[in-house]
Amino acid sequence: MAKNWYVLRVQSNKEETVRETLDRKVKMEGVEDLLSEVLVPTEKVSTMKAGRRRVAERKLYPGYVFVQMEIEPDGSIPEKLWFLIRETAGVGDFIGTEGKPTAMKPHEVDKLLGEVERSAEEAPTLRVNYAQGDQVRIKHGPFQDREGTVDEMLLDKGLVRVIVEIFGRPNPVELEYWKVEPV
Repeated sequence: MAKNWYVLRVQSNKEETVRETLDRKVKMEGVEDLLSEVLVPTEKVSTMKAGRRRVAERKLYPGYVFVQMEIEPDGSIPEKLWFLIRETAGVGDFIGTEGKPTAMKPHEVDKLLGEVERSAEEAPTLRVNYAQGDQVRIKHGPFQDREGTVDEMLLDKGLVRVIVEIFGRPNPVELEYWKVEPV
């Protein structure tokens, strides 16, 4: 029997709880050979609230948990594993057809594992609700309440370049990304 990755549908905001419970149950039942890994892929996202930078984890696939497990040659889940998973609070069902889970394709697994690896290595990404070319209003600083157009996003530095009209001429102004908001 080969180990494949499968997708579990779970209650929203219960992904981590389901992962922790499954990990604990697998160890207690001694079935690590059947269910070897449980994943909830996340990424670090940086936001600004009240002028303070906060880093939070955001789920890449809300409502889903990924499990690597062995199934029977006929495509069914071993009975012991089936009850262990199905009796876990928050678990809905497997993604699949006719009561049999469908294994993820190799390219999907590569993408999933690549995302997990990348998010572990990368610095938090900034999340902004405007893009290049958008009209924005400056909220803080000497240009407060002026409007301009986003010229360039320098999110690796936490900055945004806005073209603001000063004395009738367009001028680029670099601001911290949280000092502007969409119009």
